[in-house]
Amino acid sequence: MIRRYLTQIGRYFMMLKEIFNKPTKWSYMKQLILKEIDDLIIDSLGIVAFISFFIGGVVAIQTALNLTNPIIPKTLIAFATRQSVILEFAPTFISIIMAGKMGSFITSSIGTMRVTEQIDALEVMGVNSLNYLVFPKIIALCLYPFVIALSMFLGIFGGYMAAVYGNLTSSEEFITGLQTDFIPFHIVYAFIKTMVYAFILATIPSFHGYYMKGGALEVGKASTVSFVWTSVVVILMNFILTQLLLNA
Repeated sequence: MIRRYLTQIGRYFMMLKEIFNKPTKWSYMKQLILKEIDDLIIDSLGIVAFISFFIGGVVAIQTALNLTNPIIPKTLIAFATRQSVILEFAPTFISIIMAGKMGSFITSSIGTMRVTEQIDALEVMGVNSLNYLVFPKIIALCLYPFVIALSMFLGIFGGYMAAVYGNLTSSEEFITGLQTDFIPFHIVYAFIKTMVYAFILATIPSFHGYYMKGGALEVGKASTVSFVWTSVVVILMNFILTQLLLNA
């Protein structure tokens, strides 16, 4: 089993090298990139906005309900909401959700092309199929930090709405809490993680779709395996990046 995993890891890194070889003409690539931006970025905004707003509200409510000690200031509600959303929820939790949405879409679309022999047709025509299929996804997901920025804003805004209009704290206390002990590097840290996750979201699902074997049933299985491994790598990289960037 270990040998099989090592073989898969080696094939993954060989795939990464091949992606950047023999690039497709820009006239075709531009259209592919715009399509991937629409499929992967634009179509994800709705679900990200919905989840971020309500999770931010839940974090604020849970924090407020656990402040039973009157000595602890109400500003802690906003502080906890800000830290939770910026450091972990927006970059990591949303990326795991996107591993299900984006990742399954990428794996199933490429896997279907493999099953219907469209990838073989590209190779016969002399096209680098990996560059043609995967490179536009990598470029499109360079816009992924804007999705996470929207998640951060709506998460904090959801916390504000829940806390203030739920009579858990005042607007002034919440804003004061947002400004308390703010460290700008935390934003940089979050976006560094986001760019790493974006590359993972583009390549691991593509790997499982591109190298899958079988028919239509195996496309579904490949999508499931893709989601699991993308989530595992995202969580692993979250641990590594946190150790490198915050404990340095």
